[in-house]
Amino acid sequence: MATIYYEKDVDRSLLAQRKVAIIGYGSQGHAHALNLRDSGIDVRVGLREGSGSVAKAREAGLRVLGMAEAAAEADVIMLLVPDTEHAAIYSEFVAPNLKAGDALFVSHGFSVRFGQVKAPADVDVAMCAPKGPGHLVRRTYTEGGGVPCLVAVAQDATGNARGLALAYADGVGGARAGVLETTFAEETETDLFGEQVVLCGGLTELVRAGFDTLVDAGYQPEAAYFECLHELKLIVDLMYEQGISGMRYSVSDTAEYGDLTRGPRVIDEHVRANMRTILEEIRSGKFAEEWIAEARSGRKNFLRLEAEGKAHPIEVVGEGLRGMMPWIGAGKTRVQDASGGQG
Repeated sequence: MATIYYEKDVDRSLLAQRKVAIIGYGSQGHAHALNLRDSGIDVRVGLREGSGSVAKAREAGLRVLGMAEAAAEADVIMLLVPDTEHAAIYSEFVAPNLKAGDALFVSHGFSVRFGQVKAPADVDVAMCAPKGPGHLVRRTYTEGGGVPCLVAVAQDATGNARGLALAYADGVGGARAGVLETTFAEETETDLFGEQVVLCGGLTELVRAGFDTLVDAGYQPEAAYFECLHELKLIVDLMYEQGISGMRYSVSDTAEYGDLTRGPRVIDEHVRANMRTILEEIRSGKFAEEWIAEARSGRKNFLRLEAEGKAHPIEVVGEGLRGMMPWIGAGKTRVQDASGGQG
């Protein structure tokens, strides 16, 4: 079972006298910077010259510096830019300004786990990963709550890396809800696996396959959309609130029987074997190498696949049907990964 820490377990003094630089001001960046500031921490934001986020950060009352200046001034540097940019930004702006006893933080272990970022031996390397998008991290904090966080230590140069990570998690509100201790390998590998086989990759392909099957059999696309995509939120919300058993209790007996008897025929041993293969690609670094190479070569394959997905009939049908339900788009926010948006 995971070890969970709360506010009573945190030594806030470990962060109180430190200077924190948030590199990037995207989804996570803005939430970390604002929450830490409101927790009484000395925060500055490091951004590229000409970044569109400069004005946003300044309007929020934050001090904005160049990335190198922010890293040089601070002794806790949190990288909150996309995974594929960590190596370049760290090499150019952060590494030359690290001093013995400094701490390098990330909110997703990808770049450290796969060797894209390697700090000197006299620098702490730790992670604080809120388990929610930035707007939720910020909102729950302002409401007096918090989003659970994961913390991990990759390098404990000072002997205080774990305590500092807990203090940081407390500063962004995580200790109000609970802070779970993990490792860089576990957080990175489970996060990528969940995205690829369930939350994004597995789910979207399952939805499209169901839609295509019904349409190919002659059913109206609109009916297929409602049954295979629209009603998914009802089921996910029930699972989110009550677990799988709670969801099964809440749906009809007909739906539950179909779940129990037909679900294993769809997600069969062949699918599970594919999942194990994907997990091995993640653990071996194969996926990381592929994604980094794709990003550095201009993302041609990524953009082609993205465009093909947008052109699928389920998107055309869905756009029309969602137009009949204006409440769906109210307050819509694009959810970005833990590494945040562009700095």
